[in-house]
Amino acid sequence: MFTGLVEEVGRLKSVSRSGEAMVLGIEAHTIMEDMGLGDSIAVNGVCLTVTSMTASSFNVDVMPQTYKHTNLSKLTAGQKLNLERAMSAGGRFGGHIVQGHVDGTGIIVDVQRDYNAVVYTIRPVHSDLLRYMVAQGSITVDGTSLTIAALNEDRFSVSIIPHTLAQTALGTRKPGDSVNLECDILGKYVERLLFYKSPADQSAVAGSKGLDLNFLADNGFV
Repeated sequence: MFTGLVEEVGRLKSVSRSGEAMVLGIEAHTIMEDMGLGDSIAVNGVCLTVTSMTASSFNVDVMPQTYKHTNLSKLTAGQKLNLERAMSAGGRFGGHIVQGHVDGTGIIVDVQRDYNAVVYTIRPVHSDLLRYMVAQGSITVDGTSLTIAALNEDRFSVSIIPHTLAQTALGTRKPGDSVNLECDILGKYVERLLFYKSPADQSAVAGSKGLDLNFLADNGFV
């Protein structure tokens, strides 16, 4: 699990592609201090596994599922990447619950300065993601925990302070760029619990005659 508090901005050193599979070589410093093989690292908000490493870089594999559902497929060598190690058990929980399981991508449609902040307006590629968003709720954008400042029919906005822009790769993003989006996990679980029907439930509904006086009498209501 992650918190969405980016620890370091790394640099993409190399990209090796084979169809919809990739191997990324990433240069880093701070997060290398206690890194080990098999560790989980959030790269632009995507949970990936360290497969090899040197003193100043590490490699991760990108499988087809991740390739198709994130912006990692668009990366080129030299780009800056948001990096975060998995949360330690004794660490501060400064952001929000981030799994590193990207729900989809969004396109930055506008960037405007608002006094000491910069407002990014983002349109999700799949508009159904908006149902998991609420104004003043949490959203992860390229691995950065942010608060939704405004929410419209097909887009949302986040207001970013100078410190966050300086400490993450978001400061390099511009209109037209693709960003990874992970919605708050709580909304997704609530939806699943409310609307999920098991095969047994569906059979019961199909065999039901509906609510009538006989049903109420049979069940002791009248």
